[in-house]
Amino acid sequence: MTTLYTGIGELVTNDPGLGDGSPLGVVTDGALIVDDDRIAWVGQRAHAPAADIRVDLDGASVIPGFVDSHAHLVFAGDRSAEFAARMSGQPYRAGGITTTVAATRAADDATLTRGLAKLTAELVRGGVTTFEIKSGYGLTVAEEARALRLARAFTTETTYLGAHVVPPEFADDRAAYVDLVVGPMLDACAPLARWIDVFCDRGAFDVDETRTIVAAGMDAGLVPRLHAGQLEPGDGIRLAVDVGAASVDHCTHATDDDIEALAAGTTVATLLPGAEFCTRAPWPDARRFLDAGVTVALATDCNPGSSYTSSMAFCIAVAVRDMFFTPAQALWSATAGGAAALRRDDIGMLAVGRRADFAVLEAPSYVHLAYRPGVPLVRDVIRSGRLVPS
Repeated sequence: MTTLYTGIGELVTNDPGLGDGSPLGVVTDGALIVDDDRIAWVGQRAHAPAADIRVDLDGASVIPGFVDSHAHLVFAGDRSAEFAARMSGQPYRAGGITTTVAATRAADDATLTRGLAKLTAELVRGGVTTFEIKSGYGLTVAEEARALRLARAFTTETTYLGAHVVPPEFADDRAAYVDLVVGPMLDACAPLARWIDVFCDRGAFDVDETRTIVAAGMDAGLVPRLHAGQLEPGDGIRLAVDVGAASVDHCTHATDDDIEALAAGTTVATLLPGAEFCTRAPWPDARRFLDAGVTVALATDCNPGSSYTSSMAFCIAVAVRDMFFTPAQALWSATAGGAAALRRDDIGMLAVGRRADFAVLEAPSYVHLAYRPGVPLVRDVIRSGRLVPS
């Protein structure tokens, strides 16, 4: 059964071979045909072939579904008091994660699953059609495996983040915790994850510890991605490039040497505007990365402590306003860039054979995502060819 979506005022494809020839491949007066869960045809409405079903979008704009490649969604508890304290002048510290760890350990499966269902529904309602979910708020063998088991009910993009911080019970023996992360915890979690992540930064894990953990994860068949450069400059970004990580995330304090290394490698730099917004940290200048030829992604970093947003549209608006992305660069980074960060070639682009994931905007142009910040412009979401119930 084929469906023709027509009457698209502005169709963003992310295929530079279509439309205006830009990286966004914008087709004016566009149309596309979906066959089951795949794109079967893309082009201008006047040239669209027949299909079994016809849906007229009445001039709305269409974009590829957002790809959120960095999210911490398995947790319990609330850290709004911590946020209020930061807004009163207290600095952000990685150690606040332990507050969520205590609440998550105390929660039952049903509570965590309800939270996952709520947050993933928010993501999808906002136009996200693919998302990653990390563990990292359990920090014991059983709790980290539980987080990944629950997350796998919502996505195939699961990340083992046992190395989020050192939990309080190991405060006097960091080496023992690293041994746990690369030993029994990894054994329990590797079958449930695609990725391994480490928070390589002040207050979390140093470069040597990170290298040890990443090597063990790779030996177990997991692909690395890292948190690095959020709190201060360091060697974590270059380590990510050295080990061939799919993505290195935050990069708030990236140095010129870091950017040079990223440009020479294959690691995606994933910027997380929500974290800077919620912690009043310095804004990284996207122009430094983009002008050097680095592949850049945008993601929500949805988590209860430092970026409690599930809105990719909000992240785009902030990225344009404060990180110096153009609207086009921000949209590309939130779609095709996210796909690159997850090493996926079936999403992030509306082209023949790609997965039929797209969002219909109640706006004449994608530019309105930044031009009208805070306004819920996503009218409909099509995920794997099916309209998501509103």
